[in-house]
Amino acid sequence: MAKLKVYGVPPTRVLRALWLLNELGLDYELIPTAPFSEEARSPEFLALNPTGKVPVLVDGNTVLTESSAIQLYLAEKFPKTGLIPQDIAERAQMYRWIFFLVTEIEQPLWRIARNTVIYPADKRMPADIEMATGECKAMLAVLEKHMHGRKYLVGDRLSVADLNAAYTLDWAREAGMLEDAPVLRAYVEKMYARPKAPMTIEAAFAAS
Repeated sequence: MAKLKVYGVPPTRVLRALWLLNELGLDYELIPTAPFSEEARSPEFLALNPTGKVPVLVDGNTVLTESSAIQLYLAEKFPKTGLIPQDIAERAQMYRWIFFLVTEIEQPLWRIARNTVIYPADKRMPADIEMATGECKAMLAVLEKHMHGRKYLVGDRLSVADLNAAYTLDWAREAGMLEDAPVLRAYVEKMYARPKAPMTIEAAFAAS
């Protein structure tokens, strides 16, 4: 089998893909590709992902973008660690929380990032930062309540939802959003204490 290839660089969402690869014990090649870089704008990369964004996974003839989709693909193709629940109801809950994380928590975090560091200064909208912050904290409160008394997002064992949540919540932690979420702070610490966890966003920035 050809070695898996992953395009991206920490602290981007490539960390989600790397976490799955590490947990599954898979051999892969990380091809450094920074957002907005010459590499990301090259014809070769745009042939893989026309959006010019990372991460991208190449598995033989399969080319896959979107970090959450990559996580699910890897967990399904290499099921030995049981990261996708067998029970259909638990599996549905796993999908529910992944979609929740991407749409309700990551989306406002991304808006904040755009309006603080990504967009040129004259394109930034300070009012949207305030709005996105309020929306994000409200949804984090929902997740904080859900995680009371739980070790994992779904059922009684680790799933893809947890490996998605850990990165998303680490992003929220970096943005100063977890001050009122002690359960989520402890959960993030526990997840990043796993032997095969990738570097945190803070560590990735420090190493860059």
